[in-house]
Amino acid sequence: MIDSHCHLTARAFAEDLPAVLARARAAGVTHMVTIGTSPKDWDAAAALAAAHPDIACACGVHPHEAAGGGWDGLRPLRVVAIGEIGLDYHYDFAPRAAQRDAFAAQLQIAHARGLPIIIHEREAAEDVLAILRREGCPPGVWHCFSGDADLAAEVLALGLHLGFGGMVTFPKGTEGIRAAARECPADRLLIETDAPYLAPVPHRGRRNEPAFVADTARFLTELRGEPADGTAAARALFRLP
Repeated sequence: MIDSHCHLTARAFAEDLPAVLARARAAGVTHMVTIGTSPKDWDAAAALAAAHPDIACACGVHPHEAAGGGWDGLRPLRVVAIGEIGLDYHYDFAPRAAQRDAFAAQLQIAHARGLPIIIHEREAAEDVLAILRREGCPPGVWHCFSGDADLAAEVLALGLHLGFGGMVTFPKGTEGIRAAARECPADRLLIETDAPYLAPVPHRGRRNEPAFVADTARFLTELRGEPADGTAAARALFRLP
C-alpha cells in the first residue's frame, strides 16, 4: 500500500517517528508521501524524503498560509508534486482573495515544472473548480475527498484522482463520500491517512499514522467489492519506483 498523503514532519511525530515508520512498513506500506505545507517545513520534508527511499515529499503553500507568500521557492525543490494547495473557506485563516491568488500561482508552477498537484478544499469546491478550469488543471489528486458523487464526477472530469482517507470509514454523515468512493474508477482512486489527523475506524480519536492506511484500504475493498488499495494509481501519479 501507499499512503498518498501524510504529515510526517508534524510535531505529533517528533518523539517517535522511527517507531511510526516501522509500524507502517510492518503493515505493508511501501511508500509514504509526506507533505510540506509552508516554506517553514519544506526543508524538513525534503530531508526526510532524502533519508528514506520509501518516503517521497510534496511541497506547497497551504491555503492557511497563503497570506505569507513564498511559493516561488517551490521552483527548485525536488518534489513529486506541488501541494497541498487550494482553498479553505471553513477557517479563513488567510483572506479568501489571497488564497485564490496563491492557488492560481502554484498551479502555474505545477504547469511549468510538469508536476501533479495535491488539492486541499474545504467549503470552497465551486471556487476551486472555477480556478482549475480557468488556469488549466494539471494531473493531480483532490485530497481527503469529502464531497458527494456529483462533485466527484466534476473532479474526475477534470482528469483528477480522488483521495480517500479516514473520513470514509466514519459511521455518520459520510453517505455522499461513500457513494463517490463506490463510483470512482479504480485507476483514479488513492488512499491516504492525512496523519496525524482523521484516524479511521477503529482508531478514531487517536493520533493517526501511516500504518492505519490499511484500515481504510480494507474498508474501501468491502465497500467496492474489489481490491482497493490505490497503489498502482499513486505510483503512476507521483512517479514512484
